[in-house]
Amino acid sequence: MTLRFTFRRGIHPEGRKHISSGIPLTDFPTPAQVYISLSQHIGAPAEPTVAVGDKVMAGTLIGKANGFVSANIFSSVSGTVKALMMRPTALGTKANHIEIENDGQYTKELLKPLEIINKESVIARVKEAGIVGMGGATFPTHVKLMPKNPVDTLLINAAECEPYITCDYRLCLEKAKEVVRGTELLMIALGVERAYIGIEDNKPDAIAALKDASTDNIGIIPLVTKYPQGAEKQLIYSILRRKVPVGGLPADIGVVVDNAHTAYAVYDAVDNNTPLYRRAMTVSGLAATPGNFWINTGVTYKEVFEKQEGLSDTAKVISGGPMMGFAQANLLPSVTKGTSSLLFLKESEFNEEPITPCINCARCANACPMRLMPMFIDQAALQDDIEELEKLNIMSCIECGSCSYSCPANRPLVMSIKRAKNLLRKQGGKK
Repeated sequence: MTLRFTFRRGIHPEGRKHISSGIPLTDFPTPAQVYISLSQHIGAPAEPTVAVGDKVMAGTLIGKANGFVSANIFSSVSGTVKALMMRPTALGTKANHIEIENDGQYTKELLKPLEIINKESVIARVKEAGIVGMGGATFPTHVKLMPKNPVDTLLINAAECEPYITCDYRLCLEKAKEVVRGTELLMIALGVERAYIGIEDNKPDAIAALKDASTDNIGIIPLVTKYPQGAEKQLIYSILRRKVPVGGLPADIGVVVDNAHTAYAVYDAVDNNTPLYRRAMTVSGLAATPGNFWINTGVTYKEVFEKQEGLSDTAKVISGGPMMGFAQANLLPSVTKGTSSLLFLKESEFNEEPITPCINCARCANACPMRLMPMFIDQAALQDDIEELEKLNIMSCIECGSCSYSCPANRPLVMSIKRAKNLLRKQGGKK
């Protein structure tokens, strides 16, 4: 009997990956100006290290990590610093940005080569290079590599379960050796002897490429295609059958999880001495000119939008995936380390049906991978019932959106849950 690597519940949204999956990674043209955010990660924003008029190269440090949970920021072009300013982010907030005028030369500044590769040097290089979780979470990777508890296993997340997005798939297909090399370096940093790369079984060619590139102590695990297979807790359970305790971290059960693109960035930083200032990104949607691109940080969404052919058909722009991404009010935000995709959608691609009362069908509960009761959480959230929200274990919600997707009444369940979680945090509730 074949072991099925999967988790309980979840959903099967239409993948729509065919729009871009067959298109290889190519370089996206970098415009005359880039606007590089100093808040491209979870934690404290980086402190600017340049001033107006300074000359920089691609790879010049322009923002220094401000504390342990922070990350260095690098210029993605060569040119001149024109301004430091507050600009909108994809999350709807504002952050400090550095405007750089691109001279078109792309002169590079590399990191100093490592004299020796060991646990300490790899962690130091990951921190120096400003590497963060590139699946969207953007947690500084060097912090993950120094867990308080001993770990025995590294998991590399190549599931890419969100609809539309195919950049990690193309990366694993085209750069399998580099992803495996980055995995080996992360193993050195963690001091573990085994790792697994989890990838959904709807990507057989990428699975084959990774298997050809892998070593005996790195297993390639074909995961059942289901959403949210790439969620951290679901990935761990699918591969290892371990459960992260409520309020706990993967390291509490001996595991560290990193994204496949993060592994590639580690390879690039250690073997090529290149800091993180560009990434693979998918452009998709029926209103888009689809593709998978190597794109520099600081390129505005407007620049990407203007390369699209179906401008008049675009009804919605989403940064990230349709399940967990963020609809954009304008095109002023710029690409960051965590921007996995930009979706340009026609009206036919999303649901604008009116919200109606809950019919108590329990489809949301049947879909929830955390085995919560979203319909009851929604009711408690509408009443700001802190005590009931805590009883319903709301802080275990991973905000995957499976409940909202499943709801025939079109209730914005995940939005309600996010608001209630923020309310609990402000009230000093459970975290």
